[in-house]
Amino acid sequence: MSPPSAISGFTVIPISYSKSSTHYIYARAHISNKKPGQKNSWPAGRTLFAVNVPPDATERDMILLLKPYGIVERVVFDSDNLYLLEEKEAEEEDEDSDGGDVEEENVVGNGETQPRKRRKVVAAEPPKVFELPSIPLRKLRKTGQSAHVVFLDESSLDRFFAASHTKPRPWPTSSEEPSGLAHYLALYDSLRPPLDAVRQHADSSMDLYEFELAKSKRQASKYKKGEAIVDEDGFTLVTRGGAYGQTVGGGVAVATKRFQETGETSERKRKRSKKEKTSFYAFQKAEKQRNELLQMKKNWELDKAKVEKLKASRKFKPY
Repeated sequence: MSPPSAISGFTVIPISYSKSSTHYIYARAHISNKKPGQKNSWPAGRTLFAVNVPPDATERDMILLLKPYGIVERVVFDSDNLYLLEEKEAEEEDEDSDGGDVEEENVVGNGETQPRKRRKVVAAEPPKVFELPSIPLRKLRKTGQSAHVVFLDESSLDRFFAASHTKPRPWPTSSEEPSGLAHYLALYDSLRPPLDAVRQHADSSMDLYEFELAKSKRQASKYKKGEAIVDEDGFTLVTRGGAYGQTVGGGVAVATKRFQETGETSERKRKRSKKEKTSFYAFQKAEKQRNELLQMKKNWELDKAKVEKLKASRKFKPY
């Protein structure tokens, strides 16, 4: 029994992987759901919306499959979010074009300006990390994925729907990237590179780490010796200074917040001596209460002696 040619407005496209295996792709013209005034990402009249695309399908496979109907401009899978990446790249290009290198100018005494010479710093090149050998593999996506196919003209989309899709067509496979079982065999080999390559990759990575570590130590030693720290662009780094805003290095100094507000130097914090806990244990609490009681009795006797002395001198008038 042959499958229907259309289901719920989708055209059925049978595809044969082998003599005993048939896959079905469902396609229809793209219908925009954008509101009036919003920009439509897909051009109307020449965009094909395909559903149930094979998970190992590539852009080249889709182009070869639809090549008999016309020239395919681009293929975008739903899991790739290509338009978001394109918009991000366009924004980055705009920022790069606006933020180019601009020569700074110095104002001379007569009002004329002359370009300021930037200091060039020649830095040692870091060692390169040896990359592990890699094999080009297909990108496996989720099962039942969808894709948007944009033709170069509207006539290509018309020829696609006018053609008959009852006979299964062989699925085109590019020879560059393996598919099926060959894909998993290639993935297995790529995850287990030779030991010599792993050793070379590890050694080059350690060389890069030691280079960065030595670079940071050189900057710290320059700062302690009183030399200015200059970055790759030739600008002197601003460093936090001492009590009076003096910097150890020869760069631009920044005074401390206390010195800026009060003009006083910052005092070092004294180490607090550890206080012995006097009321932690039960016997300490009992001894403390006993001492307080004895002190109260002593004070009572002293007050009693003062009252007797005042009575004897006839100067005591409590009422």
